[in-house]
Amino acid sequence: MIRIISDVHGAVNALRRVAAGDTPLLVLGDLINFIDYRDNTGIVTDVAGSDFVAEVVRLSSVGDYTSAGELWRAHSRGREQELRNLYAVAIAAAYTEICAPLEGVEAYVTYGNVDNPVVMDEHLPASATMIEAGIIELDGQTIGIVGGGVPTINSPGEISDEEMAKRLDGIGSVDVLCTHVAPAVRPLAADVIGGRAKGSPAVRDYIEQYQPSRHYFGDIHQPQAVTWRIGDTVCTNVGYFRATGRVFEHHAG
Repeated sequence: MIRIISDVHGAVNALRRVAAGDTPLLVLGDLINFIDYRDNTGIVTDVAGSDFVAEVVRLSSVGDYTSAGELWRAHSRGREQELRNLYAVAIAAAYTEICAPLEGVEAYVTYGNVDNPVVMDEHLPASATMIEAGIIELDGQTIGIVGGGVPTINSPGEISDEEMAKRLDGIGSVDVLCTHVAPAVRPLAADVIGGRAKGSPAVRDYIEQYQPSRHYFGDIHQPQAVTWRIGDTVCTNVGYFRATGRVFEHHAG
């Protein structure tokens, strides 16, 4: 049995509770919390203030991403280096806290769109393996793991769909595919709260070509559908761990 979670977003106590165990733990990205759209808490609130975050969330929630981007730029104008320094300190502290529960745990971790892969890797304990794109074998099955988020706000964890396709082609055929992002199938990729669909055509194309038995992913916090079938592949959203605190259990066979 393999345990899988995604979208931890700073849920330290919940991660500590589930991390200990005698079976491997797969973590499919988004370890830290920039903004929790349910209560507006997170790193951005700590750095920029609650009023700023409330307006960003309001604009994003109604789909006005242009105005949200303009608000970000106006907020940062003339303070770019100061804010970079503040965010760097806050991000490092967040990874120190969220990676600590993985000490001594057989964990395989990839990154999502809000993650900084370099900083995350620096803070993971020796027992946890960082995987950008690769294959592991557990319970007699080959498991392909590919990190990276869909491009939206130019964060360090985002990658282009072309890069995603390249990484997927590099792992080839596997029994189980794990990614942070959803395939570009609207019921899986659309968030009923945020409104934006963030699926990857490259992931969908890979599944259609190789047909792994299962595909596990996260990223979409409130999806229209949690499970969907693409051909013979059963696709399952295992998140939103920050809200649910639940672990998905994959059993071979």
